[in-house]
Amino acid sequence: MKQHHYTLTINWTGNNGSGTSGYKNYERSHQIIASGKEIISCSADPSFNGDKTKYNPEELLLASISSCHMLWYLHFCADAGIVVIDYKDEPKGMMLESENGAGKFEEVILYPTVTVLSEDMQETALSLHKKANEYCFIANSLNFKISHQPLIRIN
Repeated sequence: MKQHHYTLTINWTGNNGSGTSGYKNYERSHQIIASGKEIISCSADPSFNGDKTKYNPEELLLASISSCHMLWYLHFCADAGIVVIDYKDEPKGMMLESENGAGKFEEVILYPTVTVLSEDMQETALSLHKKANEYCFIANSLNFKISHQPLIRIN
């Protein structure tokens, strides 16, 4: 097996001067930093005292799942001679929070809208979503259901 290694820096930027001296005394703001890339400003979900103007970990999880699926899908379309003109996804995720505050995702549904060059590509374009899910590194690493409700359009 071939190994791939990834590293990031997560830098908490929410110390308002007194650290975590109280639950409401600090911001959940932080940065995701990778060498040579733009910094991503993040926070917690607003329901957990986060900044609604910044991405939260739950949204980034959805983005990771959707991006990985899309990249595999486009790869398989190119290999199969399916010409994709446009691709847009609006994923939705459902997380359950228990009474003690712990939680977990139960399901993510991808809603990709794919535009292909011609009608004869439609059936194969639709079927390749299943294959993309089978190969997606992120989907294969998770322990909850990921389903797809694709829409294929003709250019």
